[in-house]
Amino acid sequence: MIRSQRAVEIVLYEVFEEEQDAIRAAWPDAPPLEFCPGTIQEENHAAPPAPVISIRTQSIIPQDWLPALQAILTRSTGYDHLIPYRNSTLQLGYLPDYCARSVAEHAFLLWTALLKKLPAQMDSFNNFNRSGITGSELLDKKLLVIGVGRIGVQIARLASAVGMRVHGLDPDRKHADIEYVDTGTRLSAYDIIVCAMNLTEDNHAYFNREFFDRVKGGCIFVNIARGEMSPHEVLLENLRTGKLGGVGLDVFDNESELVTQLRHKTWINDDTEILLEMETMPNVILTPHNAFNTREATGRKAQQTVQQLQECREQRRFVWTI
Repeated sequence: MIRSQRAVEIVLYEVFEEEQDAIRAAWPDAPPLEFCPGTIQEENHAAPPAPVISIRTQSIIPQDWLPALQAILTRSTGYDHLIPYRNSTLQLGYLPDYCARSVAEHAFLLWTALLKKLPAQMDSFNNFNRSGITGSELLDKKLLVIGVGRIGVQIARLASAVGMRVHGLDPDRKHADIEYVDTGTRLSAYDIIVCAMNLTEDNHAYFNREFFDRVKGGCIFVNIARGEMSPHEVLLENLRTGKLGGVGLDVFDNESELVTQLRHKTWINDDTEILLEMETMPNVILTPHNAFNTREATGRKAQQTVQQLQECREQRRFVWTI
């Protein structure tokens, strides 16, 4: 944590080292800033440490902070976690698009590694045993991308480029190069299903038991959007039965609580126990909500963060508002 002798104007939570360095480099004459690696609840501040704060998706803003705050910037392209504050007098901002390519490549990495049985291959190195680790190629595999926004369209285009057969499912059919299907599509036709939807009030637990009853046996499921849409217990059930051939997750349900438990080794609830069991499976890859995080995306993120905070400081509003 970095403190200034002058009154801190802006506090940024959930900041990792590379991001802090990029923001400093992009704003060399910045006002007094404070960078906190933890979430609001982990930092345990009794009151708002500055009138302007910036978070990502895992911080929970205490209700008694709201009267003392002027603005909240989420350093995320999704802003569903700030929707509850829309009717307040707070200025709310987000970053429009800095990581679509990074997240799309991460999704591609997850399903490719799972199809190739990469975790099992790595475990087999010590005895050089090739039994049970025969994977599959990408050519002609059928992929369904659910949610074809900034990230989803990049996922679809990457997959098409390597010869996969790609369909998109989205009520807003705005991309001419995407072959769309409707909600009644036959899910059993797809080898891989990727969740790239934005979170709404209506799609919590979208990927439920009924959904997976309709998928092809051995299907690979990847979620790089929001964990609330794919309940962990449903994924584990389908992994145990073999209905799902693999699962790749970069986002998790109850993620704020999960992060606190894993970082501080505090009480583990049933939901976290499920994830810890999944982590031991050779057909599961879990990554720490890191799909957005490349050097290129971090640079773009820092530039947009500085642009937003400068505008808020000078004009009392954000460039990109919620």
